[in-house]
Amino acid sequence: MIDKARATGTPVRLIRQGTVARLPLSIDLAAYRIVQEALTNTRRHAPGAAVHVEVSYRDQALHLHVRDHGPGLPGGEPVEGHGLMGMRERATLAGGTFSSGPAEGGGFEVDITLPTTELAP
Repeated sequence: MIDKARATGTPVRLIRQGTVARLPLSIDLAAYRIVQEALTNTRRHAPGAAVHVEVSYRDQALHLHVRDHGPGLPGGEPVEGHGLMGMRERATLAGGTFSSGPAEGGGFEVDITLPTTELAP
């Protein structure tokens, strides 16, 4: 996914922290789709902007932080469209947390924490 984003002209820096852990399929898929949507939003709303994707494996959690270095939001406040809603829903359904908004110093960021175990049905 990172290579595809780079191929579209989006400069992406991937930062991995912690020991890579095997994730349940549902958590792995939620993480993948959330990062995919965050990169899509960057291409749409801040074309050409550099993006940092941080993937941190922590005790019992996977932390994702995606920040673009674009011009920021006109008016300063995000309008939660389908992309942000979808990311929030995926994180919530997986038992995680989601936040998004203007990044300090400009640009936009999303911050997600997902559990590394599936929720019981």
